[in-house]
Amino acid sequence: MSTSSVKLSPSQVIQDLLSLAEVREALGFFQKRADAITEEHIRICSVPASPFGEQERAEYLRAKFVEIGLQDVRLDSEGNCLALWRGDAQSPLMVVSAHLDTVFPGNTDFTVKRSDKRLLAPGISDDGCGLAALIAIAQVLVAKQLRTSGSILFVGTVGEEGEGNLRGVRHLFTGGEWANQIDSFLSFDGPGVDRITNRALGSRRYRVTMTGPGGHSWGDFGTPNPVHALGRAISSLVSYPLPKSPRTTFNIGKIIGGESVNSIPSEATMEVDLRSSEEGELQRLDAYFRRAVLQAAEQENSSRKPGDSQLLVALDLVGERPTGQTSPNSPLVELALEASRALGV
Repeated sequence: MSTSSVKLSPSQVIQDLLSLAEVREALGFFQKRADAITEEHIRICSVPASPFGEQERAEYLRAKFVEIGLQDVRLDSEGNCLALWRGDAQSPLMVVSAHLDTVFPGNTDFTVKRSDKRLLAPGISDDGCGLAALIAIAQVLVAKQLRTSGSILFVGTVGEEGEGNLRGVRHLFTGGEWANQIDSFLSFDGPGVDRITNRALGSRRYRVTMTGPGGHSWGDFGTPNPVHALGRAISSLVSYPLPKSPRTTFNIGKIIGGESVNSIPSEATMEVDLRSSEEGELQRLDAYFRRAVLQAAEQENSSRKPGDSQLLVALDLVGERPTGQTSPNSPLVELALEASRALGV
């Protein structure tokens, strides 16, 4: 079914689908295989997939898609795992996606523990459950030989977390072989099924490094201090006049610098996260922050002793995610909501 050519109301479309015997059988398939799906979820979670270290999990997913019987199964040049369910026609093409990477480093203990009906482990929900959902959907399509008018591209993406900067999805839409053929996109991410997200939160992430000559806290007092300069920048950022709307946030998540209590550091670094639900406000916050950093360095340099070297500033953008929205009135969103209601979610 093409979501771009829906003529009936979303409610009627979902009711018509649920009246089909093959759809009811497919839903029963999930219920009967609930324990097997849970075991698959546990196996996926046990495969390490740290940022920029997703290959082992990608290979696992590739092998599962081959075993299930999907077509054109492969890893693309960015490391995404792709597999095709071919419908009566290739178009419209829907991507069903989950991300391979977890936020945790590769040496993390990913052993899954059970607590009553809960599974506890790093990355078990973000996004182990999404990958388990991809496998379960692929299994039911093949097992029940369901027919679709268009095709479905299953994608396990790399680089969703942290400095991955959405590199897998960016490649899929801009440089991959399917880039100009995707008609709709669904992503399974996070715990539960009680929320449908149709807006993208924008963010900019910076690594700010200041370097100077360093020295002794007493003998070289007055030499530009990178930590002092970062402190000035932080003080300025936390004074930013946040709007009541749109929601906008900032965070200094990491600070590194210095060797001892009585030495002037030669280098200091901080990592900063800026977010807003609207692009214009994100740009204003971004410009304010960059000015604050440069002004902080200038202020610190203005008090240096004659002959002292200046602080140098490296302001590196390490992550950039745009804001965006799929209209609440789009067929894709309306059908997702109606399907959730019909299934009692």
